Amino acid sequence: MSENKDPIIINLQYIRDLSLEIPLAPQIFQKLNKEPKIGVDLNIDAQNIGENIFNVTLTMNINADIDTEKLFIVELSYAAVCTLNVEKEDLEKTIFIEIPKLLFPYVRQIISTNTADAGLPPLVLAPIDFVKNYEARKANIVRPN
Repeated sequence: MSENKDPIIINLQYIRDLSLEIPLAPQIFQKLNKEPKIGVDLNIDAQNIGENIFNVTLTMNINADIDTEKLFIVELSYAAVCTLNVEKEDLEKTIFIEIPKLLFPYVRQIISTNTADAGLPPLVLAPIDFVKNYEARKANIVRPN
């Protein structure tokens, strides 16, 4: 690795997919005085698209319910095309920890803005521990006996 190259270069960031549904609107808005139960699923995917160039996608699926009724569903896939100038042994951690850390503030802003624009209280996601997420991902990989 050359010493004068930045280890991570974000070449491009983009919304790959965005969906927000409020299936019970407008009646569900009458129940906004109750605290919704919110479930968040996170996935990180990466493809090598060139020499040292990767497309990393952070996908969030969020469901919110009030009592037994669906308040909203948000699905967002936010991606970045990155040039990575890191050692081979650091590549996986860079892809699954460092790049998501860089993308997450944009994901949080997109979700907050879109829920507010939909007439809902803005959803501001809590910070995510991408190291812990990476370790859990590694632990769930099936290993041969």
